[in-house]
Amino acid sequence: MTKSLTKMTAEEAAEHIKNGETIAVSGFTPAGTPKAVPRALAARAEAEHQAGRPFKVNLISGASTGRSVDGALARAKALGFRTPYQSDPDLRKSINAGETRFFDMHLSRLPQDVRYGFLGPIHTAVIEASEVTEYGEIVLTSAVGAAPTFCRLAEKIIVELNHYHPPFLRGVHDIYEPADPPNRSDIPLFSPSGRVGQPVIQVDPSKILGVVETQLEDEAGSFSEVGETTARIGQNVAEFLAAEIRRGLIPKSFLPVQSGVGDTANAVLLAMADHPEIPPFEMYTEVIQDAVIALTRKGRVTFASGSSLTVPPATLRGIYDDWRYFRTRLLLRPQEITNNPEIVRRLGTISVNTAIEVDLSGNVNSTHILGRNMMNGIGGSADFARASFLSIFICPSTTKNGSISTIVPMVSHLDSSEHSVCVVVTDQGVADLRGHSPSERARLIIEKCAHPDYRPLLLDYVSKGGNGHSLQSLAAAFGMHQAFSKTGDMRKVNWSDYLK
Repeated sequence: MTKSLTKMTAEEAAEHIKNGETIAVSGFTPAGTPKAVPRALAARAEAEHQAGRPFKVNLISGASTGRSVDGALARAKALGFRTPYQSDPDLRKSINAGETRFFDMHLSRLPQDVRYGFLGPIHTAVIEASEVTEYGEIVLTSAVGAAPTFCRLAEKIIVELNHYHPPFLRGVHDIYEPADPPNRSDIPLFSPSGRVGQPVIQVDPSKILGVVETQLEDEAGSFSEVGETTARIGQNVAEFLAAEIRRGLIPKSFLPVQSGVGDTANAVLLAMADHPEIPPFEMYTEVIQDAVIALTRKGRVTFASGSSLTVPPATLRGIYDDWRYFRTRLLLRPQEITNNPEIVRRLGTISVNTAIEVDLSGNVNSTHILGRNMMNGIGGSADFARASFLSIFICPSTTKNGSISTIVPMVSHLDSSEHSVCVVVTDQGVADLRGHSPSERARLIIEKCAHPDYRPLLLDYVSKGGNGHSLQSLAAAFGMHQAFSKTGDMRKVNWSDYLK
């Protein structure tokens, strides 16, 4: 950083953000998100509230953020509107209580919707950087998200220059913002390792209000060890993919892989890497997480393209320490490129995402508990599911000590429809739904994926659904959900209460 850019404290920066304004932050998950300015903004909101004055902001990000952003602002009751995704327990509580308005949306659409003005003006962008120059060059840190669009459209930019991230990160980012319709052309990306953009975000230097210097590690946590259930899910996915290779339906050289976030997704990647019939593979994904880094070190993942490095601080330090090795194996892009359906379909991506529940038609609920309470959001799962060569959804067959079946007659909220779902995998087995009618799909899902405790119940439901095209009963479709609401156990459903 040169002397021509104004230095300020986080508190001074927060004073420039007014009540009712919309702020946009860099990052994608906790990776790459600013930390000092949002915390200062939350403290300011608390002080304003104590003085009897209203203070709330609207917040847009690439995906979820960290505790210093969503958590701090939610606890300070400083969020009026939030989009497009979140994973913070305090913000989730605020959303489900109706205190914060939340709009859940496909992550690939966010930057374009911001450019079209659907979410209103962006008054301030708060961007974490590893380097910023007097010429308006901003080098991001461990994520890209929607930062290029935020920087271009924001009225003013506050840069958190985080010295925790080394300046040699220049070059790991591929910054590319496509033109909007009707002027958009094809995006010339033909492999996960291909590049289409530039290494920095270029802005008008006069828009940079100030620079807040920090040295703060990312707030990404670690995932749990692979348990018995997640291990079985991973093994089931790996064996299915190996069988597809044997059948000649997946090339022996394999295809790029997209994987969702979390313990189960990590278990799937580890199982794939351990399978002797699955060759080393590339990742074309949103989030590069722990398992990807471990497998890159082993040579099982040969290249990883994503929008963020969402790994615990110790793992990130290891990446930086071994940068000579990783600099040619990692690439970070904007989310509208990582999640772009054109590119996902061109590359023949295999997508593996997590479901909350799956119904007998193959519809997936990724976001809502019992159809009412928001969990996290749809994220990018549907971006990949609809466009992938092979769309796989995974979940344990039961949760809450068996009192909830994730296989239900009808999902209580729909995120990815049966038309986007190729394969469902649980700890019980694999249901390949391709080419099957609704009634065939229903029986496959029950036989292969439902827990044994619930198979008789689900078969009984299907038998009462008649012999039509789709074996559903409007009267009884949510009987299992209602049984849980009343008794705390889906197994206590009595179909005769609904089918008389």
